[in-house]
Amino acid sequence: MRATFSTTSLVDDARTMSDELISLRHRLHAEPEIGLDLPRTQEKVLGALQGLPLEIARGTQLSSVTAVLRGARPGGTVLLRADMDALPVHELTNLEYRSRFDGKMHACGHDLHTSMLTGAAHLLSARREHLEGDVVFMFQPGEEGYDGAAAMIAEGVLDIAGTRVDTAYGLHVMSSGFPAGTFLTRRGPFLAASDTVTVTVTGAGGHGSSPHRAKDPIAAACEMITSLQVHITRTYDVFDPVVVTVGAFHAGTQHNVIPEVAVFEATVRTFSASTRGAIKDGFVQVCRGVAAAQGVDVEVDYQECYPVTVNDAAEAEFVVHTVAEVLGEERVGWAPTPATGSEDFSRVLDVVPGAFVGLGATPDDRDWSTAPNNHSANAVFDDAVLADGAAVYAELAARRLQILAQED
Repeated sequence: MRATFSTTSLVDDARTMSDELISLRHRLHAEPEIGLDLPRTQEKVLGALQGLPLEIARGTQLSSVTAVLRGARPGGTVLLRADMDALPVHELTNLEYRSRFDGKMHACGHDLHTSMLTGAAHLLSARREHLEGDVVFMFQPGEEGYDGAAAMIAEGVLDIAGTRVDTAYGLHVMSSGFPAGTFLTRRGPFLAASDTVTVTVTGAGGHGSSPHRAKDPIAAACEMITSLQVHITRTYDVFDPVVVTVGAFHAGTQHNVIPEVAVFEATVRTFSASTRGAIKDGFVQVCRGVAAAQGVDVEVDYQECYPVTVNDAAEAEFVVHTVAEVLGEERVGWAPTPATGSEDFSRVLDVVPGAFVGLGATPDDRDWSTAPNNHSANAVFDDAVLADGAAVYAELAARRLQILAQED
């Protein structure tokens, strides 16, 4: 993916690379990998970066790729991140480049992120002589529930250039929700914290005809679920919301048998650290209270996963200004509310200021308001956004480095 660049804009140069970006994206999409070990994906990324003036490091505990571009002039350090992993979803699209692996699919668009970031590496490498500082390209496995960002931070991605990065940016495509080619971001909380809970209720089994001689864990578990919803509406500020959804319930083997055990699993979404801490304690208290009233035992396994993704206000403003100037004001806007999805890029933004940005990628032949959304087996993303996404990545880094140099 080599190109000869002139003095034209990053957007123009990115669009000349469009075919190469699309080709890489299709190859990534056809061979999706899940979790922290992505050998095929890592190989494709390394191949796409080959020949560039980059200092490249591979992860030791995961198949990450970290590349450092040293600007010709001294200055600060900006990090650009793309996640690379797929989902355990069986693809149902009819794309020519659909997944070759049953039960694995790039249903969240990470193949686009990876392709865009390789494009940004090419764009910025071609302008290395004009860069006032360094750029760290963070190609991350394991965003989908494996906390790959935390693993890469532990392995030193934020300090790999020699000093702590000054600013970090991430980008995420959406197969529906807002128009294709539109960038959206937000000051402050942008995405929710995400936690998972497994509740195990143990009673005493018995015959379904004589429930008074048993201790029914199903009835107790159902009351816990109902009580949790009441607890939320009566305890937490509606303007600092909490979402609890029970997505799995397992109990019993037959209609006339009261089982010994019932288990349910839930996801919890919050938008502030204080409420996140409170709901954890409240969740446990509600379940224990119902268990005591019903005469059953309960174990609550509450796992804190990803924190709230919080954009630095100044960096969010910088993103909107940059996209408006480069692509036009009609191509960027402010998200009116946070989204209830979660992201482990929040780990990075917990440590350094930066911003996370959404990019609409609904194909032209679909309605963005009704198209299947991310994680759907029918989700489809528009290749047309790849070039502009790569250009925005590159513009954010180059312009931020210039500002950092002026501040020094």
